[in-house]
Amino acid sequence: MTEDNVRSFTIQPDDDGIRLDRWFKRHLPQVGFATVSRWARTGQIRVDGKRADPADRLVAGQRLRVPPGGAAPEKSARARRELTEEEIERAEAMVLTQDRAAIVLNKPPGLATQGGSGTHEHVDGLLDAFATDGPRPRLVHRLDKDTSGVLLIARTPGSAAYFSKRFAGRTARKIYWALIVGVPSIDDGLIELPLAKQPGTGGEKMMVDESERGQPARTRYRVLDRAGNRAAWVELQPLTGRTHQLRVHMAAIGHPIVGDGKYGGQEAFLSGSISRKMHLHARRLIIDHPDGAPLDVTAPLPEHFAMGMEQLGFDEEEGAALPEAPPQPSREAKKQAAKAHAKQYRKERRGERRGRTRGERGTAGKSAVDSGAARKSAAPRKPATPRKPAAARRPAPKGGPGKR
Repeated sequence: MTEDNVRSFTIQPDDDGIRLDRWFKRHLPQVGFATVSRWARTGQIRVDGKRADPADRLVAGQRLRVPPGGAAPEKSARARRELTEEEIERAEAMVLTQDRAAIVLNKPPGLATQGGSGTHEHVDGLLDAFATDGPRPRLVHRLDKDTSGVLLIARTPGSAAYFSKRFAGRTARKIYWALIVGVPSIDDGLIELPLAKQPGTGGEKMMVDESERGQPARTRYRVLDRAGNRAAWVELQPLTGRTHQLRVHMAAIGHPIVGDGKYGGQEAFLSGSISRKMHLHARRLIIDHPDGAPLDVTAPLPEHFAMGMEQLGFDEEEGAALPEAPPQPSREAKKQAAKAHAKQYRKERRGERRGRTRGERGTAGKSAVDSGAARKSAAPRKPATPRKPAAARRPAPKGGPGKR
């Protein structure tokens, strides 16, 4: 920053390709779009010394000149919660690897990713342990409370946007391990069953729904080993990202994940000394990194899962090979899927608005509808116009009466 308060920034790799106006929204949100447009129109914004337009795409390494002004009144920084020494140690013990863009954790089973009603201990609440001299890291994806394994945390707003785009575009490869009850008849298969929220559960439980309400969901599975007909060790790749997708899909084909009583009921628990905890682990994550080389991280198994593997006679080394990458959908397929999702979202929103409207009307509205229906039924009906005989309505066939 110079004496006249002109600001100078170097475009970072995780902002490569971003529009100029989006860069301001990400890094200088206090500067509104109208101000950015005015600065660009009057030549006050410069990229590598040249005038720039709000729609221009930035390239990593470029120098961005921003004029003084446009700043909103100073706001107090978000108060960071003081973590105890025990919480800091707990957060640091989860770290698998970290760099300037990401922190990769091995989330233990039983720890929620985010807070909620009655949930006070969660990963998000421990992220202040990594924010001593910079912005607070943020979540870019989630794992169920009882699912363990690789959890990616973005260090900066720019890297959060970068990684989120990879997850949304399905270019990130997520590989899970699970122990399941029984053995599928097909060793390597694809489960394609649409999912929807189960009514009456407040959105806490999902179900297979092949009506128009169901959202497309695809899971690839591969049997790595089997313990007779009692259980199997499988590798799972979610090709879509629906809530509880892996758990619902495995239960739907008759092989629930061991310990998943929510979807498998009592059949999800094996007799003997196998732990009753859920045996689902995010084993590996491969995702593009803003610095270039892909990030490829593997998480060790939690204790109860490793013990279950040993008791069933499974060897971790047999699952070390990277599975074949699933074929990527074409651009047209992605567009069609996006359109279908947007259509479904609008439909759900209309349903919510109708529900709220009906709630606001209450019993008075119901009475009005009932009375209207009564008036309609009481009104004399207009006599129906007599229909002509079928022979009179049907045009005569061409070519004489014998032709049909």
